[in-house]
Amino acid sequence: MPTITSVAVEPLCIELHRPFGIASGSQARADNVLVRATLDDGSTGLGEAAPFPAVNGESQALALSTIAQLIPDLVGRQVSRWRPLFGEIQERTAACASAACALQSALFDAWLRSHRCSMWSFFGGTESELVSDITIPTGDAAEAVSSTRQALAMGFDVLKVKVGGTSLDRDAERLIAIAATAPDADLVLDANGAYSADDALGLLRLIGRTREQVRLFEQPTAAEDLDGLRRVMVEAKLDVAADESVRTAADVARLVERRAASAVNIKIMKSGLTESIDMTTLARRHGLKLMIGGMVESQLAMSISACMAAGAGGFSWVDLDTPLFMRSTPFVGGFARRGNALSVDVIDVGHGVTLAPLSR
Repeated sequence: MPTITSVAVEPLCIELHRPFGIASGSQARADNVLVRATLDDGSTGLGEAAPFPAVNGESQALALSTIAQLIPDLVGRQVSRWRPLFGEIQERTAACASAACALQSALFDAWLRSHRCSMWSFFGGTESELVSDITIPTGDAAEAVSSTRQALAMGFDVLKVKVGGTSLDRDAERLIAIAATAPDADLVLDANGAYSADDALGLLRLIGRTREQVRLFEQPTAAEDLDGLRRVMVEAKLDVAADESVRTAADVARLVERRAASAVNIKIMKSGLTESIDMTTLARRHGLKLMIGGMVESQLAMSISACMAAGAGGFSWVDLDTPLFMRSTPFVGGFARRGNALSVDVIDVGHGVTLAPLSR
């Protein structure tokens, strides 16, 4: 049985083309964390933590220290019993979910490489390709139009627009300008919990005919405001996805009980791998639609999410675009991107991502 011989952790800092802005703040650089796990048969796996202080209060320093504290207790453990091992990691990283994600990802990748199995196949191999949206970050109308033109030139026809953190009039102006630039595009609005239900519904009224292009409203109200989520969904007659409201399977169960949303955004970085698997299963069982998303992640973490979503199949919305916002990458492999399409059947073992030769 493969056992863990070493786990190493280090900062992973990647410059962005421009700050990635959401309603609660922006990130000028991806200050992430890289984990390398090695098994006694020589198999090595990689994992990534992508803390986003404006979203969850986690930082690179917190992820580094959290992971470092666990490493001595991981060496010598068997990865074949990954469910209880990952559960223990989850419990001991409760204050930093991105740390749990990084450790679980690296160990899972190493174990699958040891067995010469791709992560996509392990998760079911249902679909070989996903079609992603691309994000239009916060900013003014001129910036939004510029970003929209770039997105169209790259082949994207679903635009996820960050809203909130400013006046409703300014958000409406941006949305109308985006829709005028991309009249055939579908729009996903993401407020990251910045609105009240009144404001979310007010924004939909303000944008007039642009409302016809809106297909989904992601987390319009605060994480704890499930009644607000439900009100937006019911009164707007629009799919509403819960993101910040659901970090665990128990949160999904609560969402189902309250009938508060029609979709759930699964993010391995906010929940860890095993919890994300459980959340997906529970949401599907209760008829909720599925979205796969992430924080500001490189192709490493995003390839894992792509393997999970394509492997399981049936994800209505795919938001795996943040590698496009990065100036460079120390990695090779993972999914193959052609415009808005992500192919995962090119991955032979694990998540397929390795360090580029000059980065080793």
